[in-house]
Amino acid sequence: MTRNDYSGYSLVIGRFQPLHNGHMEVLRKCAEESEHLIVGIGSAQSSHDPDNPFTAGERYMMISESLKAEGITEFSIVPVEDLNRYSVWVAHVVSMVPPFKRVYTNNPMTRRLFEEAGYEVRRSPMYNRSVYSGTEVRRRIAAGEEWRPLVPEAVAEVIDAIDGVGRIKDITGVSVGAPL
Repeated sequence: MTRNDYSGYSLVIGRFQPLHNGHMEVLRKCAEESEHLIVGIGSAQSSHDPDNPFTAGERYMMISESLKAEGITEFSIVPVEDLNRYSVWVAHVVSMVPPFKRVYTNNPMTRRLFEEAGYEVRRSPMYNRSVYSGTEVRRRIAAGEEWRPLVPEAVAEVIDAIDGVGRIKDITGVSVGAPL
């Protein structure tokens, strides 16, 4: 790669609340097709609510440790706060992350906005969405059901280290140890 040639740089944006095995499959595939993978942590300002229980820093650790465990070393992770103004959102993202040429997304609005801005946009592969979703992981944690098989080991370690199970139960109104 020559200086200022970022043609092999790709961007994937997600909330990763938390990173799960479906996300990891997407990140693996995108990393295979890229010289350098940029992971944008969307809604970086949100945490400690039922849909967004983890902070941007906690999600950063989940992603970083999981990518390293997979042997993926060419990556950047950047928290990206919501702007809630579509007309300037792509410029906002571009201002926050390293240069890139390709975006992976399945979100129709994200696709349209990046295409209109002149970026190559590819669909992300989908992996067993009925099981691999942040909503399902959070639901299982709140319900006291088995959730660890849905996430990479590094993610489970971060959730354990921060008492993420207790946090999710607190913010969803489920008392730790109380029946649902």
